[in-house]
Amino acid sequence: MADVTKRIGLSLGADICWPICYESIMERLDLSIGMKGDRQRFEVERVTIEPFNLQQPVKYDVVIDRLTHWYHTSREWIKKAILLNDLYVYNNPWSLQSNEKQTSYAAMMRLGLPVPETWMIPPKAYKNSADLEPTLKKYARLFDLAAIGDKIGYPLFMKPYDGGAWVGVNKIDNADELRAAYEESGTHVMNLQKGVLPYDYFVRCVGLGPQTRCVNYNPSAPLHDRYMMDHDFLPEEDRQVLEDMTLTINAFFGWDFNSCEALRSNGTWYPIDFANACPDSQVTSLHFHFPWLIKANIRWSVFCASTDRPMRANLDWGPYLKVAGRDLDPREKLREYAKIARKDLEADKFERFCKKHLGHLDEVADAFFGSDVARDAVAQKVRALFPPHEHEEFTELFWQRIQKAREVERAS
Repeated sequence: MADVTKRIGLSLGADICWPICYESIMERLDLSIGMKGDRQRFEVERVTIEPFNLQQPVKYDVVIDRLTHWYHTSREWIKKAILLNDLYVYNNPWSLQSNEKQTSYAAMMRLGLPVPETWMIPPKAYKNSADLEPTLKKYARLFDLAAIGDKIGYPLFMKPYDGGAWVGVNKIDNADELRAAYEESGTHVMNLQKGVLPYDYFVRCVGLGPQTRCVNYNPSAPLHDRYMMDHDFLPEEDRQVLEDMTLTINAFFGWDFNSCEALRSNGTWYPIDFANACPDSQVTSLHFHFPWLIKANIRWSVFCASTDRPMRANLDWGPYLKVAGRDLDPREKLREYAKIARKDLEADKFERFCKKHLGHLDEVADAFFGSDVARDAVAQKVRALFPPHEHEEFTELFWQRIQKAREVERAS
């Protein structure tokens, strides 16, 4: 039996808290996994940004990519490492570049999901270029924005077609508000989407590999209170619908890690924002749900590294479109999509792997999230975001929510 070292790289932006927790728990786990006649050990390292030879080897088996799709050097290193070195990365960098929220709306409409009526409108302003004026003179058509608003119906939401972090999102209640928001939108290309009202649930379902977590979500609250601390708050069938929906979207676009926002109105779940392939990962937003995320990340990254999960560089939409063309009711179609997604994500194999090799993760993580190291990780993130006079207050707030999560986890 040979000793093999599996290396997991963390490709990071301004992340502080979650890498500390991930690294610390991995060290405490001290994994030694028997696989294919070898004894696997694991090392975690943060990926640096530096010049690289396109043909130089890559020392990682898996890279967790957070935010670096915004940094061209890191993004291009990741793409070369997939193509030349068979590196497994999540999320898929090509899918992140090419599939915006607009694309995700169109794709899920094709699959028959009840995405609210959505329009794209040309930007209010343009960046100057040599061909801009002749192109607009020849092809741009005047349009009646108020008439489009009336056709969609109010309230509606105006939001960037490629947006994130709630930047540029406006709730619009009438034609005057629509015109005012459009005037302020600048060069952003915007979607207009019909509001779903009334609704009784607003849920953000996070998917990481085949793992999901439904979170009761309040978008109007301050950031630190948007993720509510409810647990087991949904009927089982509703939870299953959201899980099936989230895994379908994630596997369709090759996103190992993504979240789906959906509203329930009159018993139907409407997905409204589900191209979030860089979901919240910070304790200052997740707090109570933060330990789940760290454990889910460990499980999936270790599984991918240990089993040499191959990177799917090309997206295959054929199986989903075949189901879309069948004469099935919407719920049955979603079940069929989810079966394809779970197969793509090797859900059964993953479950067996975790049971055999990671059965002690919950116990190790529970001890860690009661430690001084964990509390210091919380404090570091708070200090990076909050003014000095709020450091102690919010460190204690998030810390106590983590302790509540530990209590709930033990009770369950």
